[in-house]
Amino acid sequence: MELLDRCARPLRTSLVRSSMRRWLPWGLLGLMLGGSLLKALALLPDSYMSSKRNLLNMYFVKLAWAWTFWLLLPFIAITNYCLSRNVLEMLRRISTLLVGTMVWYVCTSLFLHIEDFTGSCYKSPALDVLFQEHLSKWQCRQGGGFWHGFDISGHSFLLTYCALMIVEEMAVLHVLNTERSPRLHAVVNALFVALSFLTLIWVWMFFCTALYFHDFSQKLFGTLVGLSAWYGTYRFWYLKPFSPGLPPQNASLSSKKPNCSR
Repeated sequence: MELLDRCARPLRTSLVRSSMRRWLPWGLLGLMLGGSLLKALALLPDSYMSSKRNLLNMYFVKLAWAWTFWLLLPFIAITNYCLSRNVLEMLRRISTLLVGTMVWYVCTSLFLHIEDFTGSCYKSPALDVLFQEHLSKWQCRQGGGFWHGFDISGHSFLLTYCALMIVEEMAVLHVLNTERSPRLHAVVNALFVALSFLTLIWVWMFFCTALYFHDFSQKLFGTLVGLSAWYGTYRFWYLKPFSPGLPPQNASLSSKKPNCSR
């Protein structure tokens, strides 16, 4: 427990801040532009992170929404129930994960349709000889061809959205006090530390995507879709009465933080 507290303390001072929520979208956009510039200038040699089979990509990024969903689920449930003592309010806030799942599914499906619609089938990655008879990506791959279309970066989209969503949900810690319940304090701290490290992984892998993969326009579109999904939910829809709502973060409560031991 003491180790968790030592880990959580510096992470809280950096990640659970209104300035982090304000500047992270711009930081991600800057990382995408900077990484894309380095890729265009070919200043970096290939490395372990430039391989799609690196461990972080295989076991984290490819399951990015699953990691985000299953860590945020208990965090949102516990913290929001502690503050509201209302099951319906807790469920309302958990519905943000259903919204996030719909955003993930609709956007990734749309990206696949765009790649299918804009692509053509070639005999090799050199894009020199067309397979005229294959009219879809699935048919092309079944026939041993190479499909080339506008492949919007799903990694740029999803890592942007996941990182911003986690940081938004962490804002609840501004008004939450679990110190009088050691067991609950340990659980919340453990979830917070896990989510913090997950956010760092998402930002790092987002930068690696900018450095090593996709064309600039594909990464730009993916990042902008991720930013739009975040803005449309947390900065627009969640401010409305009929929505999952924002995490409790009323500054007026900071002088007397609700205690979960009651």
